Amino acid sequence: MQWAIATASFLASAVEFVEAFTIVLVVGITINWRSSLLGAFAAAATLAVIIATLGVALVKWVPINDFRLVVGIILILFGLKWLKKSILRYSGLKALHDEEAIFEETMAEIRARGETVAPRFQPFGVALSYKSVLLEGLEVAFIVITFGSSVTSTSGNGIASAAVGATIAGILVIAAGAIIRAPLTRVPENTLKFIVGIMLTSFGTFWAAEGFGNAFEWPLSDAFIPIIIAIYLLISYCLVTWLKWNKQRSLDMAITRNTSSPATQQEEVRP
Repeated sequence: MQWAIATASFLASAVEFVEAFTIVLVVGITINWRSSLLGAFAAAATLAVIIATLGVALVKWVPINDFRLVVGIILILFGLKWLKKSILRYSGLKALHDEEAIFEETMAEIRARGETVAPRFQPFGVALSYKSVLLEGLEVAFIVITFGSSVTSTSGNGIASAAVGATIAGILVIAAGAIIRAPLTRVPENTLKFIVGIMLTSFGTFWAAEGFGNAFEWPLSDAFIPIIIAIYLLISYCLVTWLKWNKQRSLDMAITRNTSSPATQQEEVRP
């Protein structure tokens, strides 16, 4: 078992499963659970086929160094996208992701369509559930395939480890949702996205350099990954601090301009 791969896959998958679960829950409550669960299970089966076929094909036909280079670059871009959103949210420049608001918004849209609770399968409900699970699940499949395939040649169980992490995340999210039957608003999604963004970017940097083969070699080999993680954490902290300072500075300047404007000064001296 590759624990680093399984952990990264677990965290990334948990974020996506929470988002998908919110839509599945809405469909189950507003339309019916038959349609909701059918769409979700159909999407899960589709994703399993994608992981099994594409993962095996990549391992069998693509040279490991070329694959690591391409995957490393993709993971860096993918991780930086999540890091950007998390950093903007931590600095107050972007609103936090609110699953409860998404839940209410989606429910209002379904009710506006005139959909009602009925015991039979509803094509719209099946399609909505399928689409949400598939779209969020594709990111999970991408993570499982890229993380798993990049270590398959050395350990033989990379995809299995990544798949185990994703499966555990899915089971936990579904179990928690089934118990409370409400949006998982207490899940620290932005924190999870930040952690996953750091991990994706760090692993991507490591594997992209590994893809050059003998042209580049990391000092300490795999043990250098925690150092890369620490570097990205430090950079992220500095960015959040600078953005908060810049935001506060802009607010202070705006307040100063307003209080020193001619109209304000005339009002102050008017008897």
